[in-house]
Amino acid sequence: MRRLGAYLFWIALSELAGVLGGLATAPAIPTWYATLAKPAWTPPGWLFGPVWTALYVLMGIAAARVWIHHRQASAGRRSLALFGAQLAMNAEWPVLFFGLKAPGAALVAIVILWATILALIVWWWRLERISALLLVPYLAWVSFATALNAAIWRLNP
Repeated sequence: MRRLGAYLFWIALSELAGVLGGLATAPAIPTWYATLAKPAWTPPGWLFGPVWTALYVLMGIAAARVWIHHRQASAGRRSLALFGAQLAMNAEWPVLFFGLKAPGAALVAIVILWATILALIVWWWRLERISALLLVPYLAWVSFATALNAAIWRLNP
């Protein structure tokens, strides 16, 4: 039962980052974002919610596994601090992009987020391999989001 609680806690914490980001995103979608020039390969708007929701679940499962198996070790605790940092950066990006309407600043932030996710995957590969693998789809989506952010920034000087 304690394991289930750990999974629920880490998934909820991860989803909370999405909720916080969504607060900055939702008002800007029909107004500011709708007016931006976007590349032809921009996905439909309805896709972002389900993708992010699934990614936050995977992130929460990954963090819970590290918590369950490695929280007693300093490497486990430090890696969970890095997880928390990337989660904060994840919540920061929509505030920069949608809330402040600053695609250039958001691009810098998402590149740092991407590097942090990669560092976490490398760290967890040595510590908790399944957790590392659970973050690979997240890194792939953030890679795509980085390219999309860069394209929007370029198309909207």
